[in-house]
Amino acid sequence: MDNAVEFLGVEKRFGATRALAGVDLALRAGEMVAMLGPNGAGKSTAVSLMLGMRQPTAGAVRVFGGAADAAVRAGRVGAMLQTGGLPPHLRVAELVGFVRGLYPRPRPLAAVLQAAGCTEFAGRPVERLSGGQAQRARFAMAIAGDPELLFLDEPTTGFDVDTRRRFWRSIREFASSGRTVLFATHYLEEADAVADRIVVVQRGHVVADGTAAEIKAHAGGRTVRFDCPGADPRLLSALPGVTGVDVEGEHVRLRTADSDATVRAAFAADLPLRGLEIGGADLEDAFLALVDEGAPAEEATR
Repeated sequence: MDNAVEFLGVEKRFGATRALAGVDLALRAGEMVAMLGPNGAGKSTAVSLMLGMRQPTAGAVRVFGGAADAAVRAGRVGAMLQTGGLPPHLRVAELVGFVRGLYPRPRPLAAVLQAAGCTEFAGRPVERLSGGQAQRARFAMAIAGDPELLFLDEPTTGFDVDTRRRFWRSIREFASSGRTVLFATHYLEEADAVADRIVVVQRGHVVADGTAAEIKAHAGGRTVRFDCPGADPRLLSALPGVTGVDVEGEHVRLRTADSDATVRAAFAADLPLRGLEIGGADLEDAFLALVDEGAPAEEATR
């Protein structure tokens, strides 16, 4: 299968800061790929290189076999980014129609508005859109040129559950004809549900690359969840088998290599547990484990 994007030993520096540290990565045509990582991991830098907005300090970035900026100029790339506002006084259909005019082979306006879920408010001024509607307008602009490669940065921010579900259904339909989609999200359940492949970036390195099942297998062990008023993370981390502790108020999640031993010790310690649940590691567990392991802490990243 042809590659839509290739990173060959890509390094990117901003003065003394190394944002990407010798990254090798390929996105195959027709894939839907989630890029995950904490803030400052290097995700935004990687996307800016794929869009031709920046050039690598070392290594090579290829989009459809050539320079990234050439692919963008040819209308083969679309992007829905978080940065940048929308002109407030234009109506949605006018804005999307203007963007269509920038591409050599745009999709029909009605098809774009329908695919993005904008038809019902196409005549509304941008300044009167809700947060979720503004996100859908940004999506319409991103697909207006009928791109072969689409970048989505936190695309479902401001969406309710039903809108989020319909949005990803639209993305699946968009990708079904062989287009490549790369998206960044903090909603790990979205990556687990819709991505064909997940790439985890930390400190400028790719620390994991595989299917959701492969990423979750990396975490291993089990997850123990319960409510515990006044939970002490230090006491919990000392329980047998525990490899990770997350406490939010009364809610506790333990990652453990031996859930039976962990639970027996918790009850023996007379902890006031409520709502005990034991399950396999999920994507969030794997993500936290990978981020904790990280990559060599050589330099700060952006």
